[in-house]
Amino acid sequence: MTKASSRNDTQHQLSEPRFWIQRLSKTSIRALHILGVAISSGGFIFNLDKALWLNWWLLAMFSGLLMMAQEIYRSKLWLIQLKGVLTFVKLALLASIALMPQQQPNIYISVLLLSVFIAHGPAGLRHYSIWHRRVLNEPKGGRKKNLNG
Repeated sequence: MTKASSRNDTQHQLSEPRFWIQRLSKTSIRALHILGVAISSGGFIFNLDKALWLNWWLLAMFSGLLMMAQEIYRSKLWLIQLKGVLTFVKLALLASIALMPQQQPNIYISVLLLSVFIAHGPAGLRHYSIWHRRVLNEPKGGRKKNLNG
């Protein structure tokens, strides 16, 4: 093992406490995101008074941005993998509601369904690079503990 590869392996290994802190923070942010999405869904789908759901929508957006930042920090590959690209597609669809408010429920439901495929689809789909036209994973020997669970 070369000095550089040994240093790189050490750099990507997480201590037990740091692993748990990162894992729990990621899970907490995801839980807040799901809560915000779930509660604001009624407002979007049934065109309810914004005062009833706007704060939950803001929670969903803020937590979603935090999750994106975590993913990009963890791996720049996220930006060209389908999981990242489709996240930006979801944001574009949500923004399109401003142009087509009459389609708000349909667009929102489409975004929810797309979210399921991003989060729960096979790794080969989520890690597919639109730039390289093949599946791209993190280099082997990187992190000792994976936070993707």
